[in-house]
Amino acid sequence: MHRYTRPLFRLDLAGAGPRWVSQPAMLEMLVAHAAACRSFTLVRGARVHDLVRRDGRVVEARYAQGDDEREVLCDYVVATDGRDSTVRKQVSLDFARIHQGFDVVWCKIPPPAPIRGLGTVQVFLSNGHFMIVFPSYDDRLQIGWIIRKGSFGDLYRRGVPAWIDEMADHVSPELGDHLRRQIEHISHPFLLNVICGHLDRWSKPGLLLIGDAAHPMSPVGGQGINLALRDALVAANHLVPQLRGPPVPGALDMAAVAATRERLPEIVRIQRVQQLPARLLFAGGWRSGLTLGMVRLLVRSGLAPLLFAPVARRLAGGVTTVRLEV
Repeated sequence: MHRYTRPLFRLDLAGAGPRWVSQPAMLEMLVAHAAACRSFTLVRGARVHDLVRRDGRVVEARYAQGDDEREVLCDYVVATDGRDSTVRKQVSLDFARIHQGFDVVWCKIPPPAPIRGLGTVQVFLSNGHFMIVFPSYDDRLQIGWIIRKGSFGDLYRRGVPAWIDEMADHVSPELGDHLRRQIEHISHPFLLNVICGHLDRWSKPGLLLIGDAAHPMSPVGGQGINLALRDALVAANHLVPQLRGPPVPGALDMAAVAATRERLPEIVRIQRVQQLPARLLFAGGWRSGLTLGMVRLLVRSGLAPLLFAPVARRLAGGVTTVRLEV
């Protein structure tokens, strides 16, 4: 297998453009702003495990908090409990999966001294391997290693040194040596089983699902959280006016259908765009080699930004205009 160990490109996060942020820190910021609203209550450590329906409508959510079982009566439920959504399973909604040919291994290591504190992303690409390396909020180096789906089991059985060696063989010699020296300091290693798909129907009476609960996204482009936030804005635009006014039978359910109708086309389009890089990377044989050679040539010639910018804009900025209107 041909191995290309120079970075395909580097991206300076200190300049204008995309940002990697700590999701816990961002969520705490949102909670702090929401806490200014007297009607806002956050229950930490809660796990919804059951919904109660009356006449076919969701009217109550039951959840566990530690060893306590609790329930809350609901005018309306918006479920944001992720790609393995318990709420989605409770109402028997399922999505058609789009086949994914890859998984992602995530881990963190102490950064090499020369890049400590610098906001630089490095991307390495070779046949059947793709790695993105960037500094994380906790002053460590975050590594996302994209591998062929189902191939990690053998490496895992061979032990951590084996898969660190495999990663190190596909990056620059300096970074590869650093990976091997830091084997004892690898933290938070886990395998993300990549799934992707979407519900055509996001709601049931009394309930709306958004984010990964309605449309698990591929990690390509890192757009899952951005699209979930856009879902939330659109859901608010449709639901809040109904909640502010006098109760009208069926109005909230019609608003949820309208929100789904507005959001679904963008989700479908972006999921289609997300499939292309993985198909090219894991095509196998001469196709992968030809594709990688062309990508490297485009990067060296300076043409890559011109050709890839439209795709990057679709992933980063979406394909529709979304504004909070309430």
